[in-house]
Amino acid sequence: MTGMSQSRPYHHGDLRAALLASAERTLRERGSAALSLRELARDIGVSHAAPGRHFKDKQALLDALARTGFERLNEALDAADLPDTALEPRLTALARAYVTFAVTNPELLELMYSRKHDPDIDAELATAAEHAMGCFVQLVADAQRRGEIVEGDPEAVTLAAAAGIHGLAALATNGSLRPEAVLAGLEHHIHLMLYGLKPR
Repeated sequence: MTGMSQSRPYHHGDLRAALLASAERTLRERGSAALSLRELARDIGVSHAAPGRHFKDKQALLDALARTGFERLNEALDAADLPDTALEPRLTALARAYVTFAVTNPELLELMYSRKHDPDIDAELATAAEHAMGCFVQLVADAQRRGEIVEGDPEAVTLAAAAGIHGLAALATNGSLRPEAVLAGLEHHIHLMLYGLKPR
């Protein structure tokens, strides 16, 4: 067995990326409890010691996986953002990007948020996590400057909107609502969020 492990060369051009891709597959199929650096090494054909060059332990791997998730979410949000657009279509576009990411990556999103709130979160992960909320805070601040939304602390106003959007994502990922139904009704949900439920 020892000879077998030693016969697996450290030959990957990007072992870190290969480990993260394998870890994400395991996360989707079997959950974070099933993740093991030794098993990941075996899956991609390197020695069991090779992952240690990139991740000191499983927690470091989970943090890197969560950071990768936030980076992908941030790319989706940045691509969807429409800074020069009115509040409602801009918020709808960001919400659509967020909900789409959530329904496509439910296990990864769960890991991302479980790591985000850990008191020992590493600085790079914290920065990546803050960027996602920052897109929505910037939207609120811009809308306040244009008189499109109530005054007040932009972060507090954002929290109210983000709770509704994240709630829709949760309903779409936990089986309560069909993801396609949530996405199809997103414009209506955002309209209700912005204008309230009282008749006018």
